[in-house]
Amino acid sequence: MLVEAIGLDVVLSETVKISQPRAGSFLGKGYADQLAEMAEAYEHPLIVINTTLSSVQQRNLETLTSCKVIDRTALILEIFGARAQTHAGRLQVELASLTFQRSRLVRSWTHLERQRGGGGFLGGPGERQIELDRRMLMDRVMRIKGELQEVERTRHLQRRNRDRSETPTLALIGYTNAGKSTLFNKLTGADVLSKDMLFATLDPTMRGMKLPSGRRAVLADTVGFISQLPTELVEAFKSTLEEVVEADILVHVHDASSPMVAEEYADVCHVLEELGLDPEMQAERVVHILNKSDQIDDMAGDTADETREYLQNLLGGGVFVSALSGAGINDALLVLDEKINADDIRLDVVLAPEDGAPRAWLHAHGTVHSSVFDDVGNETVSLTISIANRNRFASRWPQL
Repeated sequence: MLVEAIGLDVVLSETVKISQPRAGSFLGKGYADQLAEMAEAYEHPLIVINTTLSSVQQRNLETLTSCKVIDRTALILEIFGARAQTHAGRLQVELASLTFQRSRLVRSWTHLERQRGGGGFLGGPGERQIELDRRMLMDRVMRIKGELQEVERTRHLQRRNRDRSETPTLALIGYTNAGKSTLFNKLTGADVLSKDMLFATLDPTMRGMKLPSGRRAVLADTVGFISQLPTELVEAFKSTLEEVVEADILVHVHDASSPMVAEEYADVCHVLEELGLDPEMQAERVVHILNKSDQIDDMAGDTADETREYLQNLLGGGVFVSALSGAGINDALLVLDEKINADDIRLDVVLAPEDGAPRAWLHAHGTVHSSVFDDVGNETVSLTISIANRNRFASRWPQL
């Protein structure tokens, strides 16, 4: 699926049994020779090994097979490089690629064994070309990190403005291809690229949305997670994934139709822990959405019921939705609304006819449920409001 996500055709796919990985080439020489024979039937074939190879193993395999060989990390980096649209996204992909290449530098300039230092015959041996390449690479890494700090500062300011206006943030997280972007489009009315392939979304997108209570929230669509996510990527994408760490609520979207749903759930939890969210924090902030539930409904009666029960037990609850058809979306919105407003309090405020300013303030900052007038024109407003806004209201109009 990763190979197809970058538009390549898979002509051969095999699971290889090995007693133990070879230090020099990962695969044994016998199988490498077989690969070389099979590769002769195709023009410029690419061999992808679904694991992490050391630089020595990659080079030796290329020598043995006379083909280009890449590992899982390099493949994911290729996909990210092709998908990155924003300036920040491109910087992060380049940073991850450079970090990956650092141990894989080869001498590109074969005619320059080394640059000669000093003057005349007294000069030292000078700097080897590979050392020069490594220094240039490190300089570029430092420049990118500096630019990413600027991006991070901008995002921090935007978050601070949202905090000041008390706009809650919801981040869609989940395994890649769980249907996050389709759900994002359904909830916000946006038109973000959503395809049935791995890593269709790379750059985070944020849109406003309205909850059933009338409250506004910001929904963030983030990059999907995957098993064996390379450490270079987690490090490089820290600033993007900060949206996940800082979000008020994490909306964990599961592919309910996937036979590997338990493993995918575990992988996402593992990546969240790498980002600094321990299991207690996850339990407190995560809402589970089981997407593609229409595919469960297509199963035979008993099987569908058993699958739903299994998923509910696995996740400790969750809302079944179909982002494609819209089924269950209203239930999901109600659950999210309830989670966001969990700390809000119910308040009854009596307003006189001349209290126009506090009346407008309450309507702007709370959710008004009912409004009743008495004989002399006084209004009793019944509303739900956050504790912080209740304190602000009390300090501005203590007499009310």
